[in-house]
Formats: sequence, structure tokens, C-alpha cells
Amino acid sequence: MGLGAYIAVSAALFALGIVAILVRRNVLYVLMGIEMILNAANINFVAFNRFNHAEGSQSNLDGRMFAIFVIILAAAEAAVALAIVLNVFHLFNSVKPAEADLLRE
Repeated sequence: MGLGAYIAVSAALFALGIVAILVRRNVLYVLMGIEMILNAANINFVAFNRFNHAEGSQSNLDGRMFAIFVIILAAAEAAVALAIVLNVFHLFNSVKPAEADLLRE
């Protein structure tokens, strides 16, 4: 399996994430779309790390380190975002982003 297969899977996952963000009107689906986009980036990091290593390089872990950093960032983002969603649900009794319009004033 070549680099093109990884890029195709990553592009499909990225497109599904964008569609989930734009189409869904539920904050939880939007968060899942963001997670899909971050996972698409992780697939790209690891795939390019695997197929584009430099000759004579001592460390071939750059893409994997970026992927681990993105996973840690996604875990922190999910924790903070879920706390915000729970607070919004407590205040507005809804998880739809359009109904939380108190900040517009």
C-alpha cells in the first residue's frame, strides 16, 4: 500500500469532518467533526513520516511525535469542550449552537 492510499483515507476523513461541522446542528456532532479532522491530520503526519524519510537521518520519529502531540491536544480540547457543552446545556436546556444566543447581546 502506497502513500496515495493513506492520503485518500485522510482526505475522506477530513471531508466527513467538514460535513459533520457544517451540516449538523448539534454541538456534540460538531465536536466529533473536529476530532475527525484532527485524526485526518494524524494520518497525514504518520504517512508522510513513513514514506518521506531522509537518507542518513538518525531519528525517523518526527511525524509520530507530531501525531502524539495532536492526540494530547485533542484530549484536552475534548475535555474543555465537553465542560462548555455541559454548562451551555445547564443554562439553555439545549445543545444546539443556534439556541445559545445570550452572548450576542
